[in-house]
Amino acid sequence: MTGRPSEDEIRTLVRKVVSGVVAAGVEPEAPGAGVRGDAAPSGASIAIGSDHGGFKLKERLAFRLREQGREVHDCGTDSTEPVDYPDFAAAVARRVASGESAWGIVVDGAGIGSCMAANKIPGVRAALCYDISSARNSREHNHANVLTLGAGLIGESLAAQIVEAWLETPWGEGRHARRVAKITELERAHRAERAGERTA
Repeated sequence: MTGRPSEDEIRTLVRKVVSGVVAAGVEPEAPGAGVRGDAAPSGASIAIGSDHGGFKLKERLAFRLREQGREVHDCGTDSTEPVDYPDFAAAVARRVASGESAWGIVVDGAGIGSCMAANKIPGVRAALCYDISSARNSREHNHANVLTLGAGLIGESLAAQIVEAWLETPWGEGRHARRVAKITELERAHRAERAGERTA
């Protein structure tokens, strides 16, 4: 199958997803989770967080975003005192999954751990980006709604360019949307499976 899925294929996929969710008694995702596909409008809320290793870069990025007129919700940390990155990655990811924020940005030393932690929150598709190309790809091809960055690997100027490219790139349609729908279905199926295990 190439190009955009047909209307019948979309209806079939939607029926499967709804049937699986209803049968399993799984709560649907929050209204904002995974549905924003346009480039980020200037008024859209952006959640941002970091551990101690990413604190300085987080502060600079938040300042730049506010200068551009963007609404920024800072999820911490508030200093360079040692903290655990999963706590802040989860705080950002939960805001995005709940729809409180349209997008999320998490900064730690390498960006890897925060990406892993954020992706544990249902409805989040976090991507570690290290250049402008990976930022655009994560949005267009993978519909990323959380961006993670490694402060120890990239400088402030490149980080700012990555954030701007990421926010300005809309989600791709056609084959990209179809493939992301399969990622979402995997997540829902896993949640339904786990819900079944708990009730057994």
